[in-house]
Amino acid sequence: MKKFDYKDKKDTRSGFGAGLYELGKKNDNVVALCADLTGSLKMNQFADEFPERFIQCGIAEANMIGTAAGLTIGGKIPFAGTFANFATGRVYDQIRQSVAYSEKNVKICASHAGITLGEDGATHQIMEDIGLMKMLPGMVVINPCDYNQTKAATIAIADYEGPVYLRFGRPNVPNFTPEDQKFKIGEAVLLNEGTDVTIFATGHLVWKAIEAAEILEQKGISSEIINIHTIKPLDEKAVLASVAKTKAVVTAEEHMMNGGLGDSIAQLLGRKLPTPIEMVAVDDKFGESGKPEELLTKYGIDTENIVSAVETVLKRK
Repeated sequence: MKKFDYKDKKDTRSGFGAGLYELGKKNDNVVALCADLTGSLKMNQFADEFPERFIQCGIAEANMIGTAAGLTIGGKIPFAGTFANFATGRVYDQIRQSVAYSEKNVKICASHAGITLGEDGATHQIMEDIGLMKMLPGMVVINPCDYNQTKAATIAIADYEGPVYLRFGRPNVPNFTPEDQKFKIGEAVLLNEGTDVTIFATGHLVWKAIEAAEILEQKGISSEIINIHTIKPLDEKAVLASVAKTKAVVTAEEHMMNGGLGDSIAQLLGRKLPTPIEMVAVDDKFGESGKPEELLTKYGIDTENIVSAVETVLKRK
């Protein structure tokens, strides 16, 4: 198996902040809006350097989305940032009507997503956001895996014409992807070639999939690992090509089983290539306050759960 190394651990929200600042320096049409969480989303540098292009909306997320949609009419590229729970659930109507249905070029940037938000508890740990966003016609859904990929994704979506949901988080995670990578929307990244099973992972669970594959290798199991950073549009070609080879699938994500990455891949395989599949995801539960790593284990979405899912699905080949 290919060896993966990392020099440091960083939070993906800082990757967003760095990408936004870089965009601000080279594109005068990029504007940023925030709902009273500038520091939490690492938008400070942009706000300080480009105050005329930063709008502090306060705790008024619905107004923020409406304002962002309006700014696109004048040719601006708005990046609207807040916690994932408030960026989706609280303002779903405004996103549906003013952004998705109206086909506005708004970038919805959502931090503190998933259960690794940790101590803030269930009210803030949204694990339904990917499902909410991917069901909206025309909405692109991106969930990068580390600091470097989040920075690259932030820069890339400015060139995409249309609504985007960009999801990232608070915990420090291994930063292992290339610093100079070119992020391509809708193009999955093959991390490791394997023959026995394909592990499709997204977001924070990509590194967990790498850890699981190393354990599985010691057991004589060869795992193909694919980073699905873009959940919609799904890279169907990459998915089908890998599954045709391994004939067994495990999906891994920090999200509800219903509506997430596993759901999308299962739908695709059901239509085009029926294959045994196991999903490592949260099974119909709200979160709770706790340390991120402990919560990942309690809710069944850590490294050992991926190993177990692989062993289970191989019995069904």
